[in-house]
Amino acid sequence: MLSLKESLKILEETNALIEGHFILSSGLHSPKYVQCAQLMSKPNKAVKICESLAKKIKNELSDFNLILSPAMGGVIVGYELGKILNKQTIFSERVKEEFKLRRDFEIKKGDNVLIVEDVITTGKSSLECSKIVTANKANIIGYACIIDRSNGKSKIKEKIISQVTLNIPTYNKDNLPEELSLIKPIKPGSRNL
Repeated sequence: MLSLKESLKILEETNALIEGHFILSSGLHSPKYVQCAQLMSKPNKAVKICESLAKKIKNELSDFNLILSPAMGGVIVGYELGKILNKQTIFSERVKEEFKLRRDFEIKKGDNVLIVEDVITTGKSSLECSKIVTANKANIIGYACIIDRSNGKSKIKEKIISQVTLNIPTYNKDNLPEELSLIKPIKPGSRNL
C-alpha cells in the first residue's frame, strides 16, 4: 500500500490537489482544491492510487458483489476498483437533479453494494446513491473514495475507506483569512457551471 506521503506526491504531480482560492460547490471558500479527474486522466499514476485503495477495501470489506458510483466523478474510480477487485461496477446519473440508474443498470434485491466516489466532502452524492440501493432492497456494505475531505462532517454515518484523508479548512465568504482574501477566487468543479 502507498503511504500518505507517496499518495500526496502523486496527487500533487497530477494536479489533483492544487492551492489557491477556490469557491466550492457548497459556497464555502478553500485554500486547496481536489480535482481527481486530473489524477484519473493519468492512468499510469491513477492505477497506483487505485491499487492501494483496493488493498484497503479488501482488508476491511469482503462481502460485496457490486460497486455503485455517482456520475461523473466516481465513474472512472469505480471502474478501476471494479477491475482490480473483480466486481461488477455501475453508475448513477442525474436526471432532473436526482440520481437514477439508467443504461439498463440494475441493483437486485439482496445485492451487497459498495458506494465509490473520487472525493467525499459532504457525502451528498454518496447518500443520494444510497437511496437507490435501499429503494431496490439491497444492502449498503460501505463507502470508499480516493480522498476523504469531510473532516468528520459528512452526513455519512458509516466508516469511509479512503486512500487519503485531508483536513482542508473551509471558510464563509464573510470570514476569510487575510491571505485568502488577497487571492482572486475561482469556482472549479462540475456543479459550478
